[in-house]
Amino acid sequence: MSQFAKITQTAHFVPEFIVTNDDLAQMMDTSDEWIKQRTGIEKRHISTKLNTSDLCINVANQLLKKADIQANELDFVII
Repeated sequence: MSQFAKITQTAHFVPEFIVTNDDLAQMMDTSDEWIKQRTGIEKRHISTKLNTSDLCINVANQLLKKADIQANELDFVII
């Protein structure tokens, strides 16, 4: 019997607080254009109250619901 692992669901969760490049330009000597040119980043989601584990729990609950399974049915989780 062959055993294998497969990805069956994906999900994501980001904090609500957003910092744009323009926001950063007001705090330091930079610009939206300079940041985008070098990194491709336009905005970032910042967590001020949630820990990484809180973000993971939110995603895990989404995945369990999407897959219609219970947590005790999983062998392992990759984060």
